[in-house]
Amino acid sequence: MKNKTLDSVIKNTWQAIARMYNEEASQYGASMALGYALLNIDKEGTPSTALAPRLGMEPTSLTRTLKTMEEKGLISKIKNPKDGRGVNIYLTPLGVEKRGLSKQTVINFNNKLLETFSQQEIDNFIEMSEKIQNIIVTKKKF
Repeated sequence: MKNKTLDSVIKNTWQAIARMYNEEASQYGASMALGYALLNIDKEGTPSTALAPRLGMEPTSLTRTLKTMEEKGLISKIKNPKDGRGVNIYLTPLGVEKRGLSKQTVINFNNKLLETFSQQEIDNFIEMSEKIQNIIVTKKKF
């Protein structure tokens, strides 16, 4: 594409990252979404209602993801003792193991990026990304 728009570059880059993570996760019978969920469940448990915002997922998608994780033996759900209506999500020993694999994959990719780009390029990328997010959050007219 001759005249790429910035949003298309961002979208294509994210899709390539997601594809890479999904390929890696598939070796372990998982997906990027599953790995990301594992990384966002606290060791001392996480209320299920707190997970959707952390993951940027709709509750229905989160329900499917949690069901899959429970079927694979990665998590357990325990009623919240402080609020009988809610449940806390805990990693099982297998979930902790898979979380470690997910974490290492993220660290390896991050290290590759740090090796590839200068600190100035990284700082510029972060600054630009924050400005883009600010435009979106403040709904500035365009």
